[in-house]
Amino acid sequence: MKKIRVAIAGVGNCASSLVQGVEYYKILQKSLGLMHYELGGYSPGDIEFVAAFDIDERKVGQPLNKAIFARPNCTKTIWKDIPDNGVIVQMGEILDGISPHMEEYPPERRFIPSKKEPCDVVKVLKESGAEILLNYLPVGSEKATAFYAEACLQAGVSFINCVPVFIASNPDWEKKFREKNIPIIGDDIKSQIGATIIHRVLTKLCEDRGVKIDNTYQLNVGGNTDFLNMLNRARLKSKKISKTEAVKSQIHDEIRDEHIHIGPSDYVPWLNDNKVCFIRIEGRIFGDIPINLELRLSVEDSPNSAGVVIDAIRCAKIARDRGIGGVLSSASAYFMKHPPVQYSDEEARKMVEEFIAGKRSH
Repeated sequence: MKKIRVAIAGVGNCASSLVQGVEYYKILQKSLGLMHYELGGYSPGDIEFVAAFDIDERKVGQPLNKAIFARPNCTKTIWKDIPDNGVIVQMGEILDGISPHMEEYPPERRFIPSKKEPCDVVKVLKESGAEILLNYLPVGSEKATAFYAEACLQAGVSFINCVPVFIASNPDWEKKFREKNIPIIGDDIKSQIGATIIHRVLTKLCEDRGVKIDNTYQLNVGGNTDFLNMLNRARLKSKKISKTEAVKSQIHDEIRDEHIHIGPSDYVPWLNDNKVCFIRIEGRIFGDIPINLELRLSVEDSPNSAGVVIDAIRCAKIARDRGIGGVLSSASAYFMKHPPVQYSDEEARKMVEEFIAGKRSH
């Protein structure tokens, strides 16, 4: 089976977990912690990283196997002995990728922009032979995400949009990828067992069991650069829309905005890449009797993302193998918070399995 040639935009914690995880499963050769060990004929070891882009001076110009461990990355180590595959991290376009407020924090916690000139991203993608680009840019990077999406269109590369900037779910962008017959998956990655997927499942359970949901919230805290970045609330508009719509889509009765609050809460540096989530659902059961549900989740944030991205990569690859372009609706619905069309997670999973088996076109 051919390799899956992958490029990365943003060599942060999520990229670090993914690169380490691919090597880990290559050695382990077991499905522990994976939704699929083999997917469409591809195993994790078939993923090959061929290009990477970042803007931090501690990563730009470094081999990828070293850059994934450079500050401000702080996720737990899955596999430390990553071989040097010859990929050097290239300087990308900063655009709106760095929030100004980060300058107020210690260097080991924030981004430090490199002074190097940005590379020609389209040229690098073409010369590397990349088939898929993962977008791991910070939340709020609207212009930078659009830049990389456009680069994919010019280079004929598939785009997996892991951040809450609306590309796959934007009809104009979707049309561009469809017309060029390039597969795209997006927007805003769900974690393997994360705040949004759990909140959706609990909400759907309440709905299916006849519970009238009156109020619900989801609060999240963490200590990685994602949470530091999100202290700038001006960067959170799309993030809040993405997470809120993901949960609201599972509620049949209309719930007004004042009764649902979903979004980041605060930055706690010593948590590092650990994310702590608090969910509360208030409702009424039989006889109009109140019921309250509370849940606390603590999980390493970036491996949680990588557990889903590793399947999204392989779905994008089999779409390319089959000559399918445009939004992969099944993969987007199952892997992403803000797909073009929302489905229940159970239905979306069935759609993905049908797509993998070749029983569904997209």
